[in-house]
Amino acid sequence: MKVLTKEFAPLYVEKATGTDYTISEGPGWRQLAPGFGGFVASTYFDLAGLSQREKTLFFEGAAVQEVLPPSSTAATVGNGLVVCDIMCTSPMTDAQASAFALSANFADGSTQLSFEQTVYGRVRVFNMNLDTLAGGYYDVLSNNQLGSLEPTASDRIYCYRVVSFGQANANGIHSLYGARFLLQAIAKEEAEFQYLMRLQRSYVLQQSHDED
Repeated sequence: MKVLTKEFAPLYVEKATGTDYTISEGPGWRQLAPGFGGFVASTYFDLAGLSQREKTLFFEGAAVQEVLPPSSTAATVGNGLVVCDIMCTSPMTDAQASAFALSANFADGSTQLSFEQTVYGRVRVFNMNLDTLAGGYYDVLSNNQLGSLEPTASDRIYCYRVVSFGQANANGIHSLYGARFLLQAIAKEEAEFQYLMRLQRSYVLQQSHDED
């Protein structure tokens, strides 16, 4: 049994005037569109060593570890944000990863990500309320998890972290703290025909917009 880990850096963004956001600090983070409150970071688990040994990876569990909820230096009641954590066997563009908050991996969505391709996904909505306002921390309104933990012969598991800050949020610094993605998995040998079929499917899924 192996526990695979990948970490994402914290993101600190400043909202100074109107609806404009800028990154104050956030290694590895990029803004989805200039000025707007959407940001994404990505990485991947490298499983090439397992695929070279013709092993299939079977997932036993997945989780995301965090130390604190998001916060703000100048929040007001009603401010909010949405955070998506995604681990999948198919790469996505930034726009597709951003769409996960609305359509996730459902058939009529725009992420082009299926249930089987989604190893783990989580969408959370945060809001600033009267109880948490004094401390400056956002409170979670909903926490929805979805995914298949489907075995894979792929040599990569793609990881995305997406956050969307509300355009009506108060001016100031808004913070999303660091996170660690965890996958608990075991590598096993399958019957040759099963492995080859799984390998072929993994290869096809990785050909679209896969960039190093």
